[in-house]
Amino acid sequence: MFHLSRQTVRHGRSLYAGSFVALAVGVFMLGLAATTTAATIAYKMPAGDSVRVHVTGGDMPDRWVRVPLGAADVSGLQTILSIIATISGFITIFVVASTFAFAVASRRRELGLLRLIGATPRQTRRMILGEAFVVALAASLAGAIAAALATPALLAKASYTELAPVRLHAASPWVPLAIAVGAGLFVALLGARSAARRAGRVAAIDALREADLEPPKAGVLRIVLGVLFFAGAVTMLALIRPGTGEAVVPLAMFAPMVLVIAFTAFAPLLVPSLGRLWAVPFVAFTRISGRLARANVVSAPRRSASLAAPILAISAIAGSMVLTLGFAAAASTAIIRDTLRAPIVVPGPALFESIARTPGVGAIDGGVDLPIIRTDRGDAYLDDAAGIDPLAAAKTRKLEPLEGSLANLTGNSVAIAKELSSFDNYRLGDTMKVAFTDGKTANLRVVAILPDAFEINAQLLLPMALAKAHTSDGPSQWFVQPAPGTPYDVLLSELRERDIKAIPATEWERQQSEGLREGNQLGLIMLLGPAALYSAIAIINTLLMASLQRRQEFASARLLGTTAAQLRRMVLWEATLVGAVALSLGTAITAVVGMLLRRAMTDGLTAVPLTIPWPTLLTITTTCLLLTITAALAPTLPLLRTTRPLGAED
Repeated sequence: MFHLSRQTVRHGRSLYAGSFVALAVGVFMLGLAATTTAATIAYKMPAGDSVRVHVTGGDMPDRWVRVPLGAADVSGLQTILSIIATISGFITIFVVASTFAFAVASRRRELGLLRLIGATPRQTRRMILGEAFVVALAASLAGAIAAALATPALLAKASYTELAPVRLHAASPWVPLAIAVGAGLFVALLGARSAARRAGRVAAIDALREADLEPPKAGVLRIVLGVLFFAGAVTMLALIRPGTGEAVVPLAMFAPMVLVIAFTAFAPLLVPSLGRLWAVPFVAFTRISGRLARANVVSAPRRSASLAAPILAISAIAGSMVLTLGFAAAASTAIIRDTLRAPIVVPGPALFESIARTPGVGAIDGGVDLPIIRTDRGDAYLDDAAGIDPLAAAKTRKLEPLEGSLANLTGNSVAIAKELSSFDNYRLGDTMKVAFTDGKTANLRVVAILPDAFEINAQLLLPMALAKAHTSDGPSQWFVQPAPGTPYDVLLSELRERDIKAIPATEWERQQSEGLREGNQLGLIMLLGPAALYSAIAIINTLLMASLQRRQEFASARLLGTTAAQLRRMVLWEATLVGAVALSLGTAITAVVGMLLRRAMTDGLTAVPLTIPWPTLLTITTTCLLLTITAALAPTLPLLRTTRPLGAED
């Protein structure tokens, strides 16, 4: 049977070329993420760029661990790579499963012939899985080799950046590439498993059918899987609510993936209904081509679903991620506006005395930032902390504890954010074991729990004296409150006359918002760039596969009197219908996730503007639609020029 699989792949190269390209590109991305992650793990940090701490608590025994500090911390790159690998892996599974499903769907008559000459359903399934293994092995090896060659260039690009402020060198590639190849084989066989099972159900009578009509019903297993994934997605969506904290962001990123799987499982039911709906204008304004396009989409829901799958996946994931980052930036801006009471900000390390001597100054608040390592929850957590003067800070910021009092923030004490209290189960009066970057340790008593406002307040607030005992750095910015009766613009002018670079708080808020949006834009490119490129290749790849298989169909249509122009328009409307069905489902997912996310992020904030990045969303939609239409028409035009009606007899 394996020999037959190899022969089938050899004689059907064009059919499996799409699966080969899809999997090779997927393994390339996974391999690149794996080799780069291996380089960050193999990085030997200098002893001076790390601190050794004793970890207690949790389920593991007490132990000593070494924590990298900012100058040697490559955890940011590892986090980004893990997210990229997750998104890329999901897209790979999705695309490979779709291309194998399409390949099997287009061979229905061939599989029927095999059943007619005596092949059993089990032999048919083994043949399809064997074909998948042959294609997957070649594609995985090609992708792994390409990843090995591209790794040095990526490491050179990633070194000395904000995510990896060190020089990274390539580690041994064998283990990460072996993992990538194994993942490629697993993904291919997993994706082909459903197609093989479907191939085993092809009846011998299908060899005698003239029309390649698909069964109208969805299988029981498909429906069960769809219901399970839909229930999982609803559970994840239900958790995107006020009070979930920063976990709403990963939930908003991964819930669309689960919904995409559910909608794909329901495709035999959804595609015909949505296809008929979107076909109404085409049928109304065309005589023949619109009807033919509608009939093709409706009568072959599985083939249409295979073509729509990569469009649905990337539109839903990209749309949700764009909304997530946009709403996060708007919420951060609103938090700054609601939390900062001081109307004047002095960015940079200005001298306290220079500001204090200025007439009209009522309060000056400058936090001393320092990293701090929590060691009592079973691992070492490097957090941002700040030393503050509670009296001054209460005049310039909104510091109203949910529990406890900042009046007790003296000596070895700490005020923590609500999210940290909820996630790591710190309660008022608890003792928190910490280590400072100078190697000293302390037991801090929790004296207050504050609302989350990380844009203004650090996750951990310490007494100023405690912070200064462990860092020589001064405040990086000052919040200035005018004295009673002093207009803020008068004080602003006084500060500027003394060469103090003071700006209105509204201007500082705008700068923070722009910086955050620029950072989000860079993050969006890093996270979505590889997946978007891969999806674009997959969309073109799948549409090319579909179009190149239609010579016989075009010849039959020409034999019945359909003109080449009508067939061109039919392909155009058909591609538009497939794109519209996929994009409408992707838009529905994006809208639901966006609505829940905005409610969760803006709860308790005042006057948060609804900032929907329409240009980015429209660019995603337009690009997907143009790629779909172009990939469908590009092979069709030369195919129609060489197709004659008599070809239908072959």
